[in-house]
Amino acid sequence: MFLLKTMTTKPTAKLGAIALVLAFTAGLSACAPEVGSDAWCKQMKEKPKGDWTANEAADYAKHCVFK
Repeated sequence: MFLLKTMTTKPTAKLGAIALVLAFTAGLSACAPEVGSDAWCKQMKEKPKGDWTANEAADYAKHCVFK
């Protein structure tokens, strides 16, 4: 109860908790498959070709087409 009351009265504690949750969420969602892996090739195949960068197109050709 004391911890809950303390967090509700101190805005810095709230901001710290929010920042921690956002950092944790970003850490989980930032995991992208390694370039050249089967998962990466599948992800690139599903991505619209117009959204590919030149480096992505070259990596796709190198790792997924000309294996």
